[in-house]
Amino acid sequence: MRVLIVGSGGREHALAWRISQDDPSVELIAAPGNPGIADLAECVAVGA
Repeated sequence: MRVLIVGSGGREHALAWRISQDDPSVELIAAPGNPGIADLAECVAVGA
C-alpha cells in the first residue's frame, strides 16, 4: 500500500513515524516533507 502525507510539520512527521512503525511494508510519500520525514518517506517537491 502507498500512503501520501501532505505537509512538512511535526504532525506529518508523527504520522509518518507511526505508520512506519505499524507496517514497515507501507510505501510512504511526503509532499513536500522535511529532513526528518525524509528518513522515513520519499519526499517529493510540489509546485505552488
